[in-house]
Amino acid sequence: MAKEIRVPQLGESVTEATIGKWFKAQGEAVKVDEPLVELETDKVTVEVPAPAGGVLASIAAQPGQTVNVGALLGAIEEGAAAAVAAPKAEAKKSAEIPPPAPAAVAAEAKPLSPAVRKIVEENKLDPSAIAGTGKDGRLTKGDVLGEVGKPAAPAPVAFVPPPAPTPSAPRVASPQADAEREERVRMSRLRLTIARRLKDAQNTAAMLTTFNEVDMSHVMALRNQYKEVFEKKHGVKLGFMSFFVKAVIQGLKEIPAVNAEIDGDDLVYKNYYHIGVAVGTDKGLVVPVVRDADRLSFAGIEKTINDYGKRARDGQLQIAEMQGGTFTISNGGVYGSLMSTPILNAPQSGILGMHKIQERPVAVGGQVVIRPMMYLALSYDHRIVDGKEAVTFLVRVKEGLEDPQRALLDL
Repeated sequence: MAKEIRVPQLGESVTEATIGKWFKAQGEAVKVDEPLVELETDKVTVEVPAPAGGVLASIAAQPGQTVNVGALLGAIEEGAAAAVAAPKAEAKKSAEIPPPAPAAVAAEAKPLSPAVRKIVEENKLDPSAIAGTGKDGRLTKGDVLGEVGKPAAPAPVAFVPPPAPTPSAPRVASPQADAEREERVRMSRLRLTIARRLKDAQNTAAMLTTFNEVDMSHVMALRNQYKEVFEKKHGVKLGFMSFFVKAVIQGLKEIPAVNAEIDGDDLVYKNYYHIGVAVGTDKGLVVPVVRDADRLSFAGIEKTINDYGKRARDGQLQIAEMQGGTFTISNGGVYGSLMSTPILNAPQSGILGMHKIQERPVAVGGQVVIRPMMYLALSYDHRIVDGKEAVTFLVRVKEGLEDPQRALLDL
């Protein structure tokens, strides 16, 4: 009996996806709930599991093809027919694949997820030589991506004296020759969506950016004083982001326009604080949302952000976790950015850009001292937020970071 494989519901407002990769070939045996095919949506990558055990009898949609929710992807032959076909498929597969090397046999002790296996195969990595940080020592996507970035040890090369220079004719520009050295890659749905949304934000909002700088001395001192006991009690490191979230919420409470949005001819003021935290992944930027962040403790914020970061890099975020944000924080400082003008995450009216902490000479009490300073940038929609409100909001964030005890007293 044939069991159809169809595109599942992908979340609110998501109606189509692109076929990324089939994990099984036609004729191969599959187990129930085993990942079969990868779908790329506007926001996340989704793995479609096998609805039944048997043999992948047919594939109806090929990689790169766009499919709608409910569309037919293929079929699984289950029952008696599958039991006969499975050994044949396995025998064919065994004949085509050479015996594994000792390192590969050892690697089988670490089961690999389809996403991790794809990176290992494409980059010819030895999974047994990579330390796993996942559950039971399993390899995560972050583990193997970190290994990809390591430079390979250079092989010894015998010295060969360079040939004597010979006069040559100047190189003539050739568009055809240049084209042969180019690589053309189709944009993923996520990258296309990022490009469209950012351009829409520029075309729609009256976007403006205001800047300030903050002395991070007190936050850093408080963090250093309590980071060990904090991690021991809560099981998560005390980072900077929880301080920024708390400071932002205090500013939003005082300047509600920064937490509002335009809906037609109406201004919608949000009396809740769902803070989006931008996370960079190998496929692009995603913004999971810390919901009701004002009700969370420092530990609750850090745990939520830490969990989102890991799952974002492993491609396991749910679409619902990236919807409904009222304000966004983006940290370009982790990449070394000293100053930038972030683009709004529509339909929100404000986004805060964090940057690199850098020691600089500043005047304090008539004396020049060296302090760890950070530039802050607030991009805002001038249709909703006036300049005075934007500057006041950013000053409140600055005050909350330079005197972090204010967050404890709700000041």
